[in-house]
Amino acid sequence: MPCLPVPRRSVLIGLGASLISDRVLAQDGAGLTLAFIPQENPDKLLGDIETITAWLSERMGIPVEGFVTFDHAAAVEALRNGDADISFMGALPFVLAESEIGAEPLLSEVYRGRPTYRGRVFVRRDSGIATLADLRGRSIAFADPISESGYLFPLDEFVQAGLITDAGEAESFFGEVFFAGGYQQAMQAMVGGLVDAAAASQYADLLLTPNQQAEVIWIAESEPIPSHVVIARPGLDPAIKERFTETMLALNEPENRALLAYVYGPDGYTPADAAAFDGVREIARRYGFLS
Repeated sequence: MPCLPVPRRSVLIGLGASLISDRVLAQDGAGLTLAFIPQENPDKLLGDIETITAWLSERMGIPVEGFVTFDHAAAVEALRNGDADISFMGALPFVLAESEIGAEPLLSEVYRGRPTYRGRVFVRRDSGIATLADLRGRSIAFADPISESGYLFPLDEFVQAGLITDAGEAESFFGEVFFAGGYQQAMQAMVGGLVDAAAASQYADLLLTPNQQAEVIWIAESEPIPSHVVIARPGLDPAIKERFTETMLALNEPENRALLAYVYGPDGYTPADAAAFDGVREIARRYGFLS
């Protein structure tokens, strides 16, 4: 049974402070600490982290540990505070981390041969909802307040359709607006009937069971967005960054590809191109995320 997504006003309280972790990992310079965002079920993600960090530790020859953050904002704070060295996150939180703390992109995910993907608005097949306009007065679950595919780019589809003029009008257009905490949580809330629509990655329906996937359709799709990115905190040892990047790129090799399932399941990784995020920077400025 999916949990009711977190109301918009509630999720903004203490974003930087809440980490789903039983401890704060100390930084002693001898190892590497990774922060993972909970776009999947956090319980599953904890098991994935144990597998991939064990492999990284063996390949890199240094201790590698990881933890799940509450959301994207908490991952940025973990990098800022030195509680994490490297984080997996979306393009929008990356450009915010770049602006706020000087974070550096290392790797981009590849899906279907491209380092881009799209945001979509999903509804239940039997809902009778066929267009974005049909969502007037209805409820929607966005994935995260600083997610590009789970918030900003799908929201911009409502602007492009002339239904709202900016993010400030969203709450008056929809009956209720929630932030669910991740793709899977938003999708489960929609499939379970707790909300009428979910905004998430174009691949978010793959986080559902096959029977649930058959119950879901999408009614709007954003322009291409740079794929999720792996970023480093400022000041991280360049030799460590290089070794980590080379090790992660080894996941593209046939003998290691099965391990991609333990890092959110992309088809592979490619070195990140900072210029590829210019479109995200522009839309972030337009919506007031960047000055």
